[in-house]
Amino acid sequence: MNTRELGNTGIFVSELGLGCMSIGIEEPYAEAILNAALDEGITYFDTADLYDFGVNEQLVGKTLQSVRDQVVIASKAGNRWTHSKDSWTWDPSKAHIKEAAKQSLKRLGTDYIDLYQLHGGTLDDPIDETIEAFEELKEEGFIRAYGISSIRPTVINQYVERSSISSVMMQYSILDRRPEIQVLPILAENSVSVLARGPIAFGLLSANWREKLSKAAKKGLKWYNEAELTSILTTFERDRPSERTLNGLAFRYVLHHTATAAVVAGASSIEQLKENARAVRETALTEEEYKWIQDIVKIADYDAHRL
Repeated sequence: MNTRELGNTGIFVSELGLGCMSIGIEEPYAEAILNAALDEGITYFDTADLYDFGVNEQLVGKTLQSVRDQVVIASKAGNRWTHSKDSWTWDPSKAHIKEAAKQSLKRLGTDYIDLYQLHGGTLDDPIDETIEAFEELKEEGFIRAYGISSIRPTVINQYVERSSISSVMMQYSILDRRPEIQVLPILAENSVSVLARGPIAFGLLSANWREKLSKAAKKGLKWYNEAELTSILTTFERDRPSERTLNGLAFRYVLHHTATAAVVAGASSIEQLKENARAVRETALTEEEYKWIQDIVKIADYDAHRL
């Protein structure tokens, strides 16, 4: 599988990253998915301290221990589970970020995290203090690079201007082109890589989109009504080049932008993981194909996520 550099870090990630949140907590099953990912050439694995109360990090770390120097492990911090573990609170303080990193290192069973990310962020945060925490972790050798996970353009801009982030994880797909105007040009100009999550848009950009339509339209794609989505997806299904699949179009579209380092997709089964890997391996889009897609799908605004 092809790889791309994460920012200017010298760290190379596979074009398909495994979002580990969906691998579950049953060790044999999780290990099977992680090992299947390795077999497919995936070298980028994304987890977080929030996932399954840290169990996810433990499973990822244990399974990848024997190939630690061949993979890129990313984790995240900023959310704190309450004592009752039925909700979490937001804490971007320096003290919490630094302590959370140490706890993640223990669960992962490693001396360093390749990419450490702020798991959210608002303009009300003590941004300079948060940046200081990540910079110190980098200087101390606990992390190799850092970034943020955010869909808020204003927050992203602040980190691009005030820090040395290497990446931004954000929702980005054919059906969610919001980043293309307000975010991607700035990231590309500053050599900050995009890690795109949600590339198949709640399952809509796949062969079984009709089964997903009613629920997906109500989730994170509120700028479309069901009739609009049906029209768009029918057009893709009918008119796409014969050698391309719908999810292949989805992955290759996101990877077409120069700012994108990887698409990060979850997989709850080996079959799903293999299908994602197959889709990513489809040939790069031509400029004609890229424009054809853009002519079909509108760009929405961020609206509620401006701050």
